[in-house]
Amino acid sequence: MTHPKVDFTNTQIAFQARNTKELRNSYLLFKAIGYNWLVQTGPALVDIGFKIGLPIKGIIKKTVFHQFCGGESVTDCELTIQQMHQFGVGTILDYSVEGEEQESVFEITANEIIKTIEKAHNNPAIPFSVFKVTGVGRFALLQKVNEGKSLSPEEIAEFDRVKGRINSICKRAYDLNVRLFMDAEESWIQDTIDGIAKEMMQLYNGKRAIIYNTVQFYRHDRLAFLKQSIEDAKLGNYFYGVKLVRGAYMEKEAERAKEMGYLNPIQPSKAASDQDYNEGLKVCLNQIERIAICAGTHNQESCEGLIQLMHQNGLSPSDERVYFSQLYGMSDNLSYNLANAGYRVAKYLPYGPVKAVLPYLFRRAQENTSVQGQAGRELKLITTELQRRRK
Repeated sequence: MTHPKVDFTNTQIAFQARNTKELRNSYLLFKAIGYNWLVQTGPALVDIGFKIGLPIKGIIKKTVFHQFCGGESVTDCELTIQQMHQFGVGTILDYSVEGEEQESVFEITANEIIKTIEKAHNNPAIPFSVFKVTGVGRFALLQKVNEGKSLSPEEIAEFDRVKGRINSICKRAYDLNVRLFMDAEESWIQDTIDGIAKEMMQLYNGKRAIIYNTVQFYRHDRLAFLKQSIEDAKLGNYFYGVKLVRGAYMEKEAERAKEMGYLNPIQPSKAASDQDYNEGLKVCLNQIERIAICAGTHNQESCEGLIQLMHQNGLSPSDERVYFSQLYGMSDNLSYNLANAGYRVAKYLPYGPVKAVLPYLFRRAQENTSVQGQAGRELKLITTELQRRRK
């Protein structure tokens, strides 16, 4: 099986979907994100702005929202979906409303997720749907279940409703043959999520991987968890779907462990996290007959490693069981160059009301200052492309 060489430094391919004005705006945004103090104080300043009625929604919409989100509704995302598809990059519609508490909001969110599944049905531009369990259930309830505490009759009924929403989402995905990611979350609710994901796989992954769990390798126990999950799938005779990521809650995890005096679940170093991540890819590809994976990564070495593993295992670049994924607005040099070489790629495209999507946007901004100089990398690539276009 021949595998084309992928040149991740090719900025002409990386930014083929963006015009020069958009690139200049991205340059200014990543320049601003490079200032750590601005990213740290931003959430509080935005909060104050909304409270005293400043017209900041428009500013957010034109800058950080435009960079990292597709719009406020699925309809708003249409142009971006088609634009990416034109260059072989799929879309994962991500309704990014989180941290809510009311049952009525959970119902609305569940219906919205089902809408994204229906939108993805028979649509080659949208290969996956995704949801967060905290989008359809109360965090404190999930934590109580995770801790094994006994629930009141009201809480038992509430948890049944949460599972009912999740089942209706997963069943819709199964009925319409749309692959569905369950995102990973904080370690102190993750066992609950893992348990539900396993139940859903047992129900719906009999013929192929429809439901995918997410494994965060910034945790030192996840490689063992991945291996066990694969064994469970073999024993249960279902297919295992998994999205492999490094993770998004590192500072929060370390702080809580320290505060509450338990063993920090986070890897001792970034190198250890990278090593486990790459080993996880190897474990999955060695068992690809029972597994479908999505490598959610902004790490070039991991992408190169996965290309090599596919080659060693005799898999075609276009094999449906292996996807690469990045977030919209970031790492276009990975997404578009992989797609250009014939690999399966999909980008997370968040959407939702501007105010409701703010927690997501602040996380992206913080990640860009902390993920090994991501903002600096983006700036360098954009600068290279702007210079190339000037010539």
